[in-house]
Amino acid sequence: MFSQASTFGRPRHHANLYQQVGVETSVVSANPHTLTLMLYDGLLTQVKLARQALAEGRVADKGRHIGRAAQIIDEGLRSALDTKAGGDIALNLRDLYDYAQIRLLQANRHNDDAALKEVLSLIEPVREAWAAIGVKFPG
Repeated sequence: MFSQASTFGRPRHHANLYQQVGVETSVVSANPHTLTLMLYDGLLTQVKLARQALAEGRVADKGRHIGRAAQIIDEGLRSALDTKAGGDIALNLRDLYDYAQIRLLQANRHNDDAALKEVLSLIEPVREAWAAIGVKFPG
């Protein structure tokens, strides 16, 4: 009954809305461990998308994805750290996030794919370790 061009001519828009609702539902029902894992996944996704945009010469998209990655670090991961209760681990994570932020800024300013690869190489093992903790200590 409806063609791809019907219903406001934006079927992709509707798919994006559906995905957003799914993400929001996941966030509302997630425990703190799962929320942190979602932040790591979002960060890694944004860095990968920035690399792809850079490789394809889509500089504005690259900047947007790097900005989102930086925001995830700043407003999500770093802000959740409790350096008093977390001790050296929290301090080391804070330093890692600070360094990743610097490398993201350098990548954006200089179109530096190596800096983006470095951020991936730093964050992926932390994400994997965090995921493994959840398997051992669910909930």
